[in-house]
Amino acid sequence: MAALPRMPDGIDYNQRMSNSKDKFETRAIHAGQQPDPNTGAVMTPIYQTSTYAQEKVGETKGYEYSRTGNPTRAALEANLAALEGGAYGLTFASGMSATDTVLRALSPGDHVLVGGDVYGGTFRLFDKEYRRFGLEFDYVDFADLEAAAAALKPNTKLVWLETPTNPYLGLADLAALAALLALRDPKPLLAVDNTFATPYLQQPLALGADIVQHSTTKYLGGHSDVVGGALIMNDAALHERYAFLQNAAGAVPGPMDCFLVLRGTKTLHVRMDRHAANAAAIADFLAGHSQVESIYYPFHESHPQRELAQRQMRNGGGMLSFELKGGAAAAHKVAEATRLFTLAESLGGVESLIEIPAAMTHISTAGSPLEVSPGLVRLSVGIENVDDLLEDVEQALK
Repeated sequence: MAALPRMPDGIDYNQRMSNSKDKFETRAIHAGQQPDPNTGAVMTPIYQTSTYAQEKVGETKGYEYSRTGNPTRAALEANLAALEGGAYGLTFASGMSATDTVLRALSPGDHVLVGGDVYGGTFRLFDKEYRRFGLEFDYVDFADLEAAAAALKPNTKLVWLETPTNPYLGLADLAALAALLALRDPKPLLAVDNTFATPYLQQPLALGADIVQHSTTKYLGGHSDVVGGALIMNDAALHERYAFLQNAAGAVPGPMDCFLVLRGTKTLHVRMDRHAANAAAIADFLAGHSQVESIYYPFHESHPQRELAQRQMRNGGGMLSFELKGGAAAAHKVAEATRLFTLAESLGGVESLIEIPAAMTHISTAGSPLEVSPGLVRLSVGIENVDDLLEDVEQALK
């Protein structure tokens, strides 16, 4: 597929900076974005239009209809591609519509190997919808590469996983898994949901993945005020296929949504460091608490894959889960007793959130092999003062 069209002023919003000498923090602020030539505006304009004038039939200035393309969206797609070290980016109305696009490109009879711990909405889409259209799904713990190899089939066309996983914060060795898949003929596509880690902490394409998926609703937006999704890749043919589906199905973000995510990516690196510092402190506190059975945080000394986490990720991120000895009743009491941690679904905003996955985000997995323990509590640790957060968790546990 041809590069995204230039703006009339000649500024190319498809500019990629992934091969430049600029560091991540600089790319986050500048990649895909140039001052507006008409006004000098530093921030990317919100092109709030559905259609574009044509001087003659079929002669456009680069855009014809905003489902197909929009300059604000093009800037975001270029920015996200640069942050992930990819060649192409596509954005969508939600993380689930991005996931749906990858599945739409498969055919009846294709097999998908899925991580044994994934977001409940992902499991719902796969198991309740695409299974009835003839796709086959199996679930495996990708921490066990031998089990993953044994679960592959001749018709496996896609491997889909999260690392860290939601909600148990398990990891997959992406480089080792990519090397395993490279031995297959034909090679299955490796798609990684990088929502928890973000491109600041982990870049799956550099480790051998074919596709990176994001819910931009979460850390990339970062302020709990937008819903969106993204796919990033290096392969031109794959981009062409997904871009066709993006336009044909039409699950695209509006220009205001794209503007909000662009605003969020500018501070991603600053926020993620603070999220991780706060989460690490809370993990240490919970690990020594008498009511806590176990904690799940990639960089904590108790995590069985800590060495892999330190090798594959910049830091442990802002997500952690913990199991209470009192089971579901204790989990519900704690989740309903916090003052600063808001009881709510979603994650990745500047404010701290608490939830019970089995009763909220992962209720769709009930009765399945992916069922979540009812005593598990998930925290999205925000960027508030860490002492205030620790005090809130401590009083809730009382």
